[in-house]
Amino acid sequence: MTDEQKRWLRIAGYTAAAIAVAGGLSALLVRDQIGRQQRNLFHSSALRRMGALEHISRQEASVDLLYLLRDYIAWEPRKLLRNRARTQLERVEQEVRAREDQPSRLRG
Repeated sequence: MTDEQKRWLRIAGYTAAAIAVAGGLSALLVRDQIGRQQRNLFHSSALRRMGALEHISRQEASVDLLYLLRDYIAWEPRKLLRNRARTQLERVEQEVRAREDQPSRLRG
């Protein structure tokens, strides 16, 4: 292997390592934002709660999200935000129900 090939191989290795580090940092940042938005769902500021609802509306439906939205609706004092959460709850319920109705490949 020539010196030029070794140089390019080293550059490719550094580039791959930098991309892996950036991807890892991005994943941590996204996870932190999801946790922060879920905490903001019960914040004293209605504006933060609205932002948290918007963030949650883009998440994939899950049973945990279903329970979170039900708790939020029971807690939320503002009718506007409760209605917005109910709309999201209906979407999540439909998606969870549809996923349960699909036959699992693992059941064989």
